[in-house]
Amino acid sequence: MSKKIFSGVQPTGNLHLGNYLGAIKNFVDLNNDEQNECIFCVVDLHAITIKQDKDELKNNIRETAATFIASGIDPGRSIIFNQSKVYAHAEGSWILSCMAPMGWLNRMTQFKEKAGKDKEKASVGLYIYPILMASDILLYDATHVPVGEDQKQHLELTRDIAQKFNKDFDCEDFLKAPEPLIKKNFSRIMSLKDGLKKMSKSDPSDLSRINLTDTKDEIINKIKKAKTDSFPIPNEDQKLKDRPEAENLLGIYSSILDQTLNKTLEEFGGKNFSDLKSQLADVLSSKISPISDEIKKLINDYEYLDKILAEGAGKAEEIAGKKILEMKKIIGF
Repeated sequence: MSKKIFSGVQPTGNLHLGNYLGAIKNFVDLNNDEQNECIFCVVDLHAITIKQDKDELKNNIRETAATFIASGIDPGRSIIFNQSKVYAHAEGSWILSCMAPMGWLNRMTQFKEKAGKDKEKASVGLYIYPILMASDILLYDATHVPVGEDQKQHLELTRDIAQKFNKDFDCEDFLKAPEPLIKKNFSRIMSLKDGLKKMSKSDPSDLSRINLTDTKDEIINKIKKAKTDSFPIPNEDQKLKDRPEAENLLGIYSSILDQTLNKTLEEFGGKNFSDLKSQLADVLSSKISPISDEIKKLINDYEYLDKILAEGAGKAEEIAGKKILEMKKIIGF
């Protein structure tokens, strides 16, 4: 069955293995399915919920587009664009903000996590971020959205907003409630230095992550130095409890090969971590090094990247612009 796919990645720069396995690898698989209609967005409006350096942001937008293409997303098959170039996203967000009750937003756990203890100093944009996300998705009549665990709640809110709008304005099925696409055989990617912390570009130690721009030698070195424990690798997943670093490396291996954790445990159960690390380094370097090389080629070709983003924005505007005009008529503008 054909699917209309929408998803986005923030242009934060220095994308890493967690971004690749958690999102971009899945985008490539969806792009390669000829039945799918895919739209992949560089969500730069979302990025400014925290202060950004303008030159760095501009470079990060291009780098994210370069990463999409280098990873295997074909701009001839899928739409690639940056959000701020399609004005319907912000306009739709305002309209939907006027429909969504504050109580729904107050339940969003990600805002509480990101705002921390001093939420009074957090931006209003961070608070209403999920409504902009809803606008992103609903403007394209997306049927499916690839999401990780941290975005499932936001997608549920998107569905609630769509249903409320349709009910409030008596326009059944005008806004389509999308379904989540949850990756199978995927483990949340944690820091190589601390299996209890998510892999992040903000970690001060570069050894904590595999960057998508790392060389083959850098990847091998980081896996070699990744934290483990002193016990052999178990052959059952129940025995990974309280062994976060072991679970993380096994999960990365499983995710990059699209296989179950149990299959990986069958392969490495009873062996030492040196065996796993050697295999993992080989697999990762063979997958990531070509992407790294291609990103480095593309990143300096501003003309090409800007052309891809501009063409994508034109295609996206045709779809989203039509939807926002229909939305305006429905509400009486």
